[in-house]
Amino acid sequence: MLAGASALRPAANAVLIPGGASLIGTRTPQIPDDGEDPIRKTQIKPFRIGATCVTNAEFKAFVDATGYVTEAETFGWSFVFWAQVPDKVGATQGVVDVEWWRRVDGSNWRDLNGPDTMGDHWHEDHPVVQVSWNDARAYAEWVGGRLPTEAEWEHAARGGKGDVKFPWGDQEPNDTDFQPCNIWQGRFPQVNTAKDGFATTAPAQFYDPNDYGLYNMAGNVWEWTADAYRIKSLKKHVRQRLAGMKGYKLSKGGSFLCHKSYCYRYRIAARSGTSPDSATTHHGFRVVWPA
Repeated sequence: MLAGASALRPAANAVLIPGGASLIGTRTPQIPDDGEDPIRKTQIKPFRIGATCVTNAEFKAFVDATGYVTEAETFGWSFVFWAQVPDKVGATQGVVDVEWWRRVDGSNWRDLNGPDTMGDHWHEDHPVVQVSWNDARAYAEWVGGRLPTEAEWEHAARGGKGDVKFPWGDQEPNDTDFQPCNIWQGRFPQVNTAKDGFATTAPAQFYDPNDYGLYNMAGNVWEWTADAYRIKSLKKHVRQRLAGMKGYKLSKGGSFLCHKSYCYRYRIAARSGTSPDSATTHHGFRVVWPA
């Protein structure tokens, strides 16, 4: 247990999620090589989950109480989306094949986009980002909880609606007149019209909640889960990709950088894998507790 541990009880906004029969996956996979299908049934025990992702204010309380140092701070750098890198940062190094991700020295959960950027870009009520899986797990332990499993996350996101594509149902977000979540509008990665009101993160409690009272289960920030990133596939190219992803952790929900034309992963069944020590400007988490 970390020093300065908080009382072992759920956050004030934790929502009780009923147990029972639930679904994982989908009958209509959009990115089959990600392991979205088949749909299958599972039994879920009741649990509590944060109505929102962990916010900057909540993570700051953790750091203030424990002195915790995140992995990005230890490494001295993390990844920032190109449009978020201030001019004053200067030249940065891109990631091969995804050049819009830039290595920025001095970026972390406080200074999201690089040194001395906290004043312009850090908001107490927004999801904490630039946190690794290991950081998220440490926070969850401090509040007496843990990260959700994929089955729990999907069960909570569905809100009792069954095999729906999104937390609100099956209606597709678009770039013109229906923006129920914070994703990309425009031409990725060059033009984001921010029709939904946000070019980066939105407040953790924003847009309409799903039927269980949970906010931003689609878009805004990716959410770490407790599970390893695994795919059951006989396809050679999938197995080759997975060979380079040993130890990766599963994330759900998509982010403000997702768009149907590029990263159609703001659907409930969508999945992504990331190394557990990685930190970026679009990755956060929420916590679960026993019922």
